This record gives sequence, C-alpha cells and structure tokens, in this order.
Amino acid sequence: MGRKDLVELTGVPCNAVARILRAARKRGELPDRDRGSNKPDINLGFRSLALPSNLPTLDELKDRRRKEFVRIDKAEDARRVIPIDITLDGPICICHMGDPHVDDPGSDFPSLERDVEIINATEGMWAATVGDLHNNWCHRLAHLHAEQETTSDEAWVLVEWLVRSTDWIYMVGGNHDAFSGNGDPLRWIQRLAHIGAAEYHGARMALQFPNGKEVRVNCRHDFSGTSQWNLAHSPMKAFTMGFKDHILTCGHRHGDAYGMCVDPESGLIGHALRTSGYKVHDSFAKRKGFVSHRIAPSVCTVIDPRYDDDDPRLVTVFWNTRQAADYLTWQRS
Repeated sequence: MGRKDLVELTGVPCNAVARILRAARKRGELPDRDRGSNKPDINLGFRSLALPSNLPTLDELKDRRRKEFVRIDKAEDARRVIPIDITLDGPICICHMGDPHVDDPGSDFPSLERDVEIINATEGMWAATVGDLHNNWCHRLAHLHAEQETTSDEAWVLVEWLVRSTDWIYMVGGNHDAFSGNGDPLRWIQRLAHIGAAEYHGARMALQFPNGKEVRVNCRHDFSGTSQWNLAHSPMKAFTMGFKDHILTCGHRHGDAYGMCVDPESGLIGHALRTSGYKVHDSFAKRKGFVSHRIAPSVCTVIDPRYDDDDPRLVTVFWNTRQAADYLTWQRS
C-alpha cells in the first residue's frame, strides 16, 4: 500500500502519514528501509541513494583516539624528568646562555661568539640556552624587521650557526621561537646538532653522573610569577612550591638575578637563576622606561658530583664564562 492509498483510506494529510510511519519504524513496528537496495518501502515521491561517508566509523574513531592518547601520554610522561647520562668523570660546567636574539642589532654578538669559543675549548663545559634564539618577528610584529638590517632569511642562517656551533646540554625554545608556529624550522635545525634535551617553553632534566650522583636542572623560558622587588622570584617560587631541583634557570625578562633556596626537609640547596641574555640595547625597553638589571649575558654553574645535596660545593655559580672555565679546569686537574 502506497502513501496515497493511506491518505485516501484514513483522510490523514500526506506529511502526517510520513511522520506516523517514521515513528512506527523507531518503535520497531515496521522494518527499516533497505537503503542499500535503493528501493524505498513507501512512495515518498523521491528516491535517495546510499552514498559512502567520508568520515571514519565510530569504532575507527574510538580506536584512533585510544592510540592517540597512549602516544601523547607516553611522550609527556617521558618528559616529566628527562634523564641525561654524563659519561665524563669529575666536575662539569653548564653555561646557561640568556636570550641570544642573534639577528637583533642591539644584541652583543661578539660576547656570544666569545662564549661559544670558551665552551668549545674547555673540557667538561657545555652550552645551554633559555630560548629566543632570534627575533623571529611575524604577524603584528613583522613591521619590526624595519628596525634591523638582518633579514628573516639571514636570521635563520645565524640561528643554524649557533645551534651547530657547539654541544648543548639543553635548548629551550622561547616565545619568539614559537612565533614560527607549525613547521618550525628550528626543530629541523636541531636534528643536525648534538643536544641533550630540546624542548619548547621548558625542560626538567636529571643529570646522572658516573659515580651515581644525580643533579636536577629545571629550565623554563620563564617560570610563572613576578615580583617588582626580585627578578629571581619566579624560579624561587617554583622551588618552594615543589620543584626541589638543584638548578632552576630562566630568561625572557632581560635581567639577571640569583637566589638560593633550601628544602627544610632534606637540606637540598636550590640555585634559582635568571639570565638577561645578549640583547643589550632594546628599543622596547627604552620606550617603556625599563631600567637595566644586567650582570652578564650568561651564567655558569660548575657541578662537582662528589658532594651531597646539602653541600654548597655541589654547585658553584659564576657570572663570567672565562672565570668559570678556569675554575672548572682547575677542579678537573
């Protein structure tokens, strides 16, 4: 019996009959239409074809989501504390470089070259950076390229030189590095270099020495929290709030500061460091009237694994790269 027959028999309007039939199918009182056969069971005046969907099935979606979470969860869990094996016996030194900004006209490029040369010439000394390798002006800040002679293409040449110029214990990407978005060239350049940990925004590492000593280094481009009285406030806050690490470093604010913290339970000494970087002359800071809090473009930590966590000789801080290198050489001799 067709729809017209039902209308004539019952006197019910055509659309109402269609609604009644659909409701009956939902209740299971009528069989579902076999869309695969392209033969409707009721004459509705048109015939709809069964087209393949471009979406995955529900089971495929659920399976993909399970695998996706397992992959991401495994990757994030491995980065909670990144183990780095130190294969060299005795003391070592990490030169924590502040924001390099290699293409900025106000950046102290001669000091950057000097620090790289000292690191490469000193056994047991390695580089590290808190991020912002270059200005990377883009989007609403792209007009700032007019304030520098180095083009964006030339800036990437300098970035590649810096990344490949020495060996890095860690390299943290800063907010300027993140301006590149997806398809970031920095990640591809880093694959050509020797880097212990290469992460964006922050990395927490456990340096494991041959004698069994573990020294944790926690670096972020910047820790959360600010204080107008103390530029080391945010890494000190991180230590106090639970990150009981031996060294906590950051940059971003183009100022230097150092604070020591002690865990009252274990006696572990934490060294909270902020390094200003190599950008000495800053038009933005001049326009805003920011005063200088500079000590040095980088800060060095000499680590002697013979000492305990509560011994101040475990980590010695230097604000001069040459002095740190000389001290390390003497310690290792």
